Amino acid sequence: MAQNKPTEGKGRGRPRAYDPQTALQQALGVFWNTGYSAASLDSIASAAGMNRPSLYAAFGDKHALYIKALDQYWETAHAAMQAALKDSSLTLEQALSAFYEGQLAIYFSGDGQPRGCFAIGTATTEAVEDPEIRQVLSLRLSQLDADLQTRLQLAIDAGELKADADLAALAVLASSLLHSISIRARAGKSREELAALARSAVSVICK
Repeated sequence: MAQNKPTEGKGRGRPRAYDPQTALQQALGVFWNTGYSAASLDSIASAAGMNRPSLYAAFGDKHALYIKALDQYWETAHAAMQAALKDSSLTLEQALSAFYEGQLAIYFSGDGQPRGCFAIGTATTEAVEDPEIRQVLSLRLSQLDADLQTRLQLAIDAGELKADADLAALAVLASSLLHSISIRARAGKSREELAALARSAVSVICK
């Protein structure tokens, strides 16, 4: 008597019914809108189109998911920063203007109230009590300062800035202005107002 052949692929389990990057982006949106503490796993799972066990299996607990969301946001924001700061065809003034404009585009990318910078808007609150979040935030701020300082050094080499310019101080000034723009965006300032603030800052830095 002929035996039935086993079904091909039996026991391999179902393929994932979600895209990890899309799910992570949806989770990031929940954290961005509500903050880390107020974001519930149910709301995150619903936004990601997953149930809670699947969410945990894919990303770990809420804390691990938030760290992944921070990294995801940094990849996007940093890519926009680098596109402006590493464009050798731009003067320092043009590069800094593009730098701020790129971040403003991200800060105003939501459908509702402008959310500002995801890291500045959410991680600064949690960093006080959470060593890992504090470490991630500190690392990203240091990377931002270093990127700006590298671009300012190129401006000195090109004769756009004085040779004795304090690069570290100017880099921190430029990044601090970005953080201020983020906070002001969350406070309801218009994009036009913030773009004008950025232009004023660029003028000061490029003196």
